[in-house]
Amino acid sequence: MKASQFRELAEEELQQKHSDLMDDLFKLRIRHSVAKLENPMKIREVRRDIARLKTVMREHQIGKKEKMAGEETPTEAKK
Repeated sequence: MKASQFRELAEEELQQKHSDLMDDLFKLRIRHSVAKLENPMKIREVRRDIARLKTVMREHQIGKKEKMAGEETPTEAKK
């Protein structure tokens, strides 16, 4: 999934997607340790999707902080 697709999701959907991806990664690792996977690159894809998702979640978190603090930044307030 692309980061732009993650950005379109609401926070609750992001949390759910994160949980789903973590479950998928766990299952893939278990299957990989027990038997050979058809596509071992799937583990890498899921890990990278998790990283993209966490990046978008952090962007949302930072955006909320900026809204709560207002449009004025601390350096602008001192001037």
